[in-house]
Amino acid sequence: MQQPDRYAAFLFDMDGTILTSIAAAERVWARWAERHGLDVERFLPTIHGKRAVDTVAAQRLDGVDVEREAEWVLEAEMDDTADIEAAGGVAAFLASLPEDRWALVTSAPRRLAIRRMEAAGLPVPGLVVAAEDVVNGKPAPDGFVMAAERLGVAIEACLVFEDSLAGIAAAEAAGAAVLVITGFQHNHVATRHPSARNYEALRASVEPDGSLRLAGAEAGVPEG
Repeated sequence: MQQPDRYAAFLFDMDGTILTSIAAAERVWARWAERHGLDVERFLPTIHGKRAVDTVAAQRLDGVDVEREAEWVLEAEMDDTADIEAAGGVAAFLASLPEDRWALVTSAPRRLAIRRMEAAGLPVPGLVVAAEDVVNGKPAPDGFVMAAERLGVAIEACLVFEDSLAGIAAAEAAGAAVLVITGFQHNHVATRHPSARNYEALRASVEPDGSLRLAGAEAGVPEG
């Protein structure tokens, strides 16, 4: 697939993409899994990039109130902000973007997203599409499509920054271009999309027509 060289807007996943709260999230989810007798080692890799309600529902636990369990996870995550850190170079990269040309599209609830952004020392954008804003979470494309609509641009003209398989699938389903951030990945995600370890080598510029141009990404692996 030919990657465009200009974009109407940049859409960012949060956890694993512009910051990491993996240590905190896994501490909380490990406690939750132990409470329900799950195999923690097998369970933890399934949580990334998805809403808490979807993760809980996927376990198909008898007699469990999915919404109540997701709320327990949220409150525990709100209390644990240790070890949260921003991706290298991301603060300067975000500061280089026009405020109305980027958005956060996260599987986290809004108040948790804001808490983690603040813990990482990152700005909260004017547009945040959070877990409660969509009926279907990632890997469904709903969040990215909604963000593009609210920014007043075509999703096909957007570049999505993602790290997880669920998020990449959501961006692909939406029809957006994708850049994969690899620096926080536990296991390398093989992808045809361009990638970057973090934001230190990435540079964004605003073209005379108002479009965004990105430089510094590594080429993806060709499909074959």
